[in-house]
Amino acid sequence: MNADERRFEVLRAIVADYVSNQEPVGSKVIVDRHNLGVSSATVRNDMAALEEEGYITQPHTSAGRIPTDKGYRLFVDQLSEIKPLSAAERRAIKGFLAGAIDLDDVLRRSVRLLAQLTRQVAVVQYPMLTNSTVRHVEVVQITPARLMLVMITDTGRVDQRMVDLGDVVGDDAVANLRAMLNSALADYRLADAAARVAELPEEVGPELREVMTRICTVLIESLVEHPDERLVLGGTANLTRNVADFPGSLRQVLEALEEQVVVLKLLAAGRDPDTITVRIGEENEPEEMRSTSVVSIGYGTQETMFGGMGVVGPTRMDYPGTIAAVRAVANYVGQILSAR
Repeated sequence: MNADERRFEVLRAIVADYVSNQEPVGSKVIVDRHNLGVSSATVRNDMAALEEEGYITQPHTSAGRIPTDKGYRLFVDQLSEIKPLSAAERRAIKGFLAGAIDLDDVLRRSVRLLAQLTRQVAVVQYPMLTNSTVRHVEVVQITPARLMLVMITDTGRVDQRMVDLGDVVGDDAVANLRAMLNSALADYRLADAAARVAELPEEVGPELREVMTRICTVLIESLVEHPDERLVLGGTANLTRNVADFPGSLRQVLEALEEQVVVLKLLAAGRDPDTITVRIGEENEPEEMRSTSVVSIGYGTQETMFGGMGVVGPTRMDYPGTIAAVRAVANYVGQILSAR
């Protein structure tokens, strides 16, 4: 191997040892543990070059070095292939997620699973309504002058709204309203469905126009609002296991994780179900998260991206293992939701 390849092998050894042992890594340890086929002096020279280029640093006067954000970035960029999860692990993931009873349960299980597999904080975004299609609108009569509208999307999302009609309607009228709403909205994307809803009051007879106007006003709120800002978060306690990874910043990381907007920003990069995005340290836009790394991906189908998911942890992270776990869970969640 040439000098550049050998230096990268030295960097890879430093990353591997530091991630597993949390101790700065010296040249003797690299020679003893990693079969690089070169002398301690050569490894020391390579470490000096890596340090000069900003890939590793000396945390204090010990002989050991630790990777910098730039070093982790080079390591992640050079991961030619991610070691896939074993068949047993994949079966366990699939079985655990397949037991979910509804969308909320799928997402709660996904977060629990990701947090356990990676021992980091796991985050899943609810399916984005903008990408959803209306599957069915149910109209339930609560009292003669009050209805409940239940809108179900293709991602399994259920949105319920109450409508006060200002007038009494009979069973026939309710059946008629239900049929009209489904005829107008079923199988339409939410953005297109909102435009169709606005036209519905003009398409009913005068006796139902006021009622339909009230229904449509409430429905448009459901269609246009974006509760895709909802997130499920799990495993926050995992961060407190290694306080040393967040010198002076663990509290602000934990506080930032409580802010939905901050976490959504972290997931915003992972918008593609085929591409894992890794943001390391200073690459994270929110200032409070500069001591963390975020591994994220989109979940959904080839045609429709439902939302994002990922994990947040220290920069001292098992990147290959984390990437494999995030990719596998996202893949199964996409399959399960698209099959429902």
